[in-house]
Amino acid sequence: MNLPNKLTLARVIAVPFFIFCYMKEFFIAGLIIFIAASFTDMLDGKIARKYNLVTNFGKIMDPLADKVLVYSAFCLMVGDNTMSAWMLIVILAREFAIAGVRTVAASEGKVIAAAMSGKIKTVLQMIAVPLLLLFNALNASSMNGSSMTLLMVLGYFAYGFLWASLIMTVVSGTEYIVKNIDVFRS
Repeated sequence: MNLPNKLTLARVIAVPFFIFCYMKEFFIAGLIIFIAASFTDMLDGKIARKYNLVTNFGKIMDPLADKVLVYSAFCLMVGDNTMSAWMLIVILAREFAIAGVRTVAASEGKVIAAAMSGKIKTVLQMIAVPLLLLFNALNASSMNGSSMTLLMVLGYFAYGFLWASLIMTVVSGTEYIVKNIDVFRS
């Protein structure tokens, strides 16, 4: 197993530790784990492309590892009302729709590459989650008057990125379907 694949696997292994920290309200520890795992996403892709270490395992597991990491966080955030359940439903519906389109396309010998809008969606999600984690950590601690202003500003940024990622979820899902409408015509 090459280094990029090991980094991808490390991201998957980090998920239960992240979940444990979140559920125990160790938000800072969860934040550190999430950021470290997110960093492996950037690193594994760069290494794989630079040293021509792209594998089928990496092609499958890298995006799956991203989704498991981010959507685990979103599920936990729905559980504690940091995020609305309908937002997660929209996000998951897009993922299932894209998976379906890709499956049908693959059965016809077509490969649907990730679009830039999907990559932007992922980046926005990977920014929203740490901001929301930091917001939860600060919100759980005792805050004085001036710190409350900082918390409020952080909340605006965190939820701004969450909304931006939700908008890009819909945009990228629509783009995948429109660009690949021929898959439905067969």
